[in-house]
Amino acid sequence: MMELVLFTTEGCHLCEDAHELLLSVAERHPLHLHLQEIGDDDELVARYGIRIPVVRFADNTELGWPFSEDELEQLILSKISQ
Repeated sequence: MMELVLFTTEGCHLCEDAHELLLSVAERHPLHLHLQEIGDDDELVARYGIRIPVVRFADNTELGWPFSEDELEQLILSKISQ
């Protein structure tokens, strides 16, 4: 099962969109998704505040918004096959 982190914050409509895309992809591929609230951590706010939503993969690569469901799925498939 692939582990993913979605960096997000409350009230972020783009983050909600990204979450929906991830849930859609998770219906087809085994994913374990962790939502990481950045608002509670000054370091995360400094790092991701203007970049969210950002998806981080187990190998620490990141995919920043904007991305489509297709792009997200292709990246996930490429990482699964590695």
